[in-house]
Amino acid sequence: MGIVGGQEGFPGYRQHLIRMAREAMELPGVRQVARPLYRRYFRRPYRHGNLYYGVFDSYAQALQQARAFSSRELPPSYDVEAASRMYRAQLHRLRACDYPVMFWLEQALAQGARRVFDLGGHIGLAYYGFGRYLALPADLEWRVHDLPHVMAAGNEWAREHDPQRRLRFCDDAEQADGSDLLISSGALQYLDYGLAELLSRLRRPPPHVLFNLTPMHPTDRYFTLQNLGIAVCPYRIEGIARMIADMKEVGYAVRDRWDLPERHVRIPFQPGHDIDRYYGFYFQRITGEVH
Repeated sequence: MGIVGGQEGFPGYRQHLIRMAREAMELPGVRQVARPLYRRYFRRPYRHGNLYYGVFDSYAQALQQARAFSSRELPPSYDVEAASRMYRAQLHRLRACDYPVMFWLEQALAQGARRVFDLGGHIGLAYYGFGRYLALPADLEWRVHDLPHVMAAGNEWAREHDPQRRLRFCDDAEQADGSDLLISSGALQYLDYGLAELLSRLRRPPPHVLFNLTPMHPTDRYFTLQNLGIAVCPYRIEGIARMIADMKEVGYAVRDRWDLPERHVRIPFQPGHDIDRYYGFYFQRITGEVH
């Protein structure tokens, strides 16, 4: 979890050539030959950016295809040791897309929020990254839920880098119950459940919900497969209108939203399903009960 979509850090010229090659594959005279070639290419460990394949109605369907594509070098799960070593650079710097989240986090802390639940927070990337710029309260409790390999690495890292002992890791997402703020950055797309579904299961849902770096389609919700280079995983594309409606159903209203046009998802041979930007949202709870 905590994955950044797109092709960050990939040399611009080389990225441009690959984009041109992908577009050429879909030309009418080339498509029939290119499609099976792309399928074989997708099944290889790919070290430069992200690849996407197919469109599926459910997580279960996407996972079934991921397992069919899997190999020893490319398992159908992000829960691998290599995942715990990714994104360490984000411990020491912020990206432009982090600033809206940091702004609303600071506002929530100023209003008295002390229990933060970080869904898919990797080894505590947001906790360490934001802590370089915000005066985090001494009585803050920051809890991260992620995959086992990542959380094990997070606990090890925290022993040396979190002297205040404010960071904790938990095995169950429903331990978000009773938190003041749920935050998630680049993780919702990897879950086998929706955000509103999780919130509906909580007896005391958080008053504030912030998520960032989420691929969203204007109308449709579907799944694709993402080749991360270390794994091939189901990848959720949320529908914006449907997400807002689902969150309203469980008692939340949109307070703010922002888009990230530098992030994108390109799914070859699936017209109408590409994503030209990612999104962030801040939802605030407007009712005391979950419907």
